Amino acid sequence: MDLGISGKRALVCASSKGLGRGCAEALAQAGVNLVMNARGSDALEATAADIRATYGVEVTTVAADVTTAEGQAKVLEAAGQVDILVTNAGGPPPGMWTDWDRDDFINALDANMLAPIALIKALVPGMMDRGWGRVVNITSVSVKAPIPVLGLSNAARAGLTGYVAGTARQVAGKGVTINNLLPGIHATDRAVALDTGVSQQQGISMDDAKAQRAATIPAGRYGTAMEFGQTCAFMCSQHAGFMVGQNVLLDGGASNQVM
Repeated sequence: MDLGISGKRALVCASSKGLGRGCAEALAQAGVNLVMNARGSDALEATAADIRATYGVEVTTVAADVTTAEGQAKVLEAAGQVDILVTNAGGPPPGMWTDWDRDDFINALDANMLAPIALIKALVPGMMDRGWGRVVNITSVSVKAPIPVLGLSNAARAGLTGYVAGTARQVAGKGVTINNLLPGIHATDRAVALDTGVSQQQGISMDDAKAQRAATIPAGRYGTAMEFGQTCAFMCSQHAGFMVGQNVLLDGGASNQVM
């Protein structure tokens, strides 16, 4: 399918690896020029070089922590005028509700709620002026089915979801859509970290921990970054103009719900 976005320009955050890289690659495959961001410059430059060589698109790299005001300013300066924004940031660490204090919640909010909002506020007005734009926020299945050990993520991402629900409907008339993409378990570094937690808590091997979690997914496996990215690319396409303020669940059927 021709997504109709060849020649557009996208900012994809935290895109040197994992789900962010999957989104960047899928957009590049559709002919979108990229501004790629990540904290580590080595992995970022290697991924950017690979995407340039494979898809022949323009790629600008910005090594910065997008969860900080300084990092956001650096990314926005390099990004300039973009048509597509994909927000993404690693989730807070797992734990128990008794473990977290105010600073833990502030850090989670900065990364998983306030940083995406800052980028939306900075870039969406230009999209509205030009009459076209797409924003996809990578959040989590936890906003539909909260995960007990991920209370920090549950709280911060739910806040972003509420913000998007109202904002998306205020900007849709200008040709700009804002939606959220909710990953379940995918084969990324985040999955390794969570599998490690299960392994340590239960005293089982990593293979057993992974098998145990995969057994909870009707699809019988973890998702891949590339299939996640292709879903993101469709949400950024010309064909998704009537999708407004939605939470698209991509979890292999693990969350057993109708809505």
